[in-house]
Amino acid sequence: MHGRIATYRFTGDAHEIAHRAEEGMLPIFQAQQGFRAYSLVLTGDTVVSFSAWESADQADAASGAAAGWIADNLAGQIELLDVRVGEILLSTALGVRAPAGASA
Repeated sequence: MHGRIATYRFTGDAHEIAHRAEEGMLPIFQAQQGFRAYSLVLTGDTVVSFSAWESADQADAASGAAAGWIADNLAGQIELLDVRVGEILLSTALGVRAPAGASA
């Protein structure tokens, strides 16, 4: 399983942005193959988006979907600072366990 982590700087009310993302971005992600989870985390003056996908390719594809929705719905309110995709090694919420004997 893979995660997509995107960090955004925002202006305005973060809770309103999250509500709009729940109504607009979440259904788009849910319609994509391999979707598992979506979360938004407020960290001071940034919002971190985390989504989980079955594969790295599906996580990468989510970047295009997110960019399109943001351009159409939140232009001028949020700015993408960073996006990364990586393997989820452990997640209690998603039932992912680190492989036994694996080293970092």
